[in-house]
Amino acid sequence: MWVKISVQLKSGILDPQGKAVAGALAELGFDVDAVRVGKEIIVDIPAENGEAALEQGRRMAAKLLANPVTEDYHCQLMEA
Repeated sequence: MWVKISVQLKSGILDPQGKAVAGALAELGFDVDAVRVGKEIIVDIPAENGEAALEQGRRMAAKLLANPVTEDYHCQLMEA
């Protein structure tokens, strides 16, 4: 089962990459209030059911894919 793990900086943590993207978008004429840049990891997990796949994805994020001090993460099942 495919699980999408989205990782974002916690609110209140400075996001210099997001600030740079917001500035570039403004220079191109786009009206934006703010931009936050994160990462998305998509993993094919062999699991018996969706909840087991999600739990394994959460464990992956907690142990390796996200820094718990500065980042939050969210896992969701993807359509096949």
